[in-house]
Amino acid sequence: FFFQAEDGIRDVERSRWLGDVYKRQTDNIVIVLDASGSMEDKFISDPTQTRMDAAKEALRAVLTTIHDGTNIGLLVFSGSNVNNHWIYPLGPKNNEALIKAINSPLPEGMTPLGKYLKIGADRLLEQREKQYNYGSYRLLIVTDGEATDRDKVQLYTPEIMHKQIRIDVIGVDMKQNHMLATVVDSYRRADNPKQLIKAVSDVLAEAASTGMDSGGENIFELISPLTEELALSIIDKMTKVPGNQPIGKQPLPPEQTTEMDIPNPTVNALSLIHI
Repeated sequence: FFFQAEDGIRDVERSRWLGDVYKRQTDNIVIVLDASGSMEDKFISDPTQTRMDAAKEALRAVLTTIHDGTNIGLLVFSGSNVNNHWIYPLGPKNNEALIKAINSPLPEGMTPLGKYLKIGADRLLEQREKQYNYGSYRLLIVTDGEATDRDKVQLYTPEIMHKQIRIDVIGVDMKQNHMLATVVDSYRRADNPKQLIKAVSDVLAEAASTGMDSGGENIFELISPLTEELALSIIDKMTKVPGNQPIGKQPLPPEQTTEMDIPNPTVNALSLIHI
């Protein structure tokens, strides 16, 4: 009864059929890159390379190898030559344009991380609405210092995680762990250029498995043997996420408003397929 659509939505009730579910399992990654003045500093353990040069090298090495069906966005804060903070707007991967964007920022200025957490998360929520809540959504933060707007970081982070957007943070050559280290989904230290490349690679390794579950099985193949009623029930559970309103526009449940020190685990809805 189910079919795999090839040319868009086939169902009047928001693309409920299996083919459309499979088609919209698109990964979405927004990298928030710190281009503040301190990123021009050289690594303490490796004075041959600046933090920014190493970050650019790591992003070039990893992002250009990600699955072609992945949407990538590169969001930069500060920087002496950054006129538009979306130096690579969230969308399909184009390696030539992506490399040009990665190479462009020149470090200067402060670290308004909280403001840019919200900008990146709002764009992912907008994309999730377009994809009818299918797919995966993550923020990767690459930074070398504490935020100059700590209050906004503390305000926005719990809500972003409550909305099931994954947050991964890489602390670049920091003397101590970042304030988000014990809060977000993952935190990695990168005290030299090689560690930075490995950290970016490890964080984004999952992005290569678009359309697959953790066992590498095709979503279409997993659901196709099921009855229509059971498959639709699973799909309903997969797409029930907190609303896609911009961060700060929807009140959090009471238990989420005051506790930034307790991570809010993101549920992998695809695990429901194995019930």
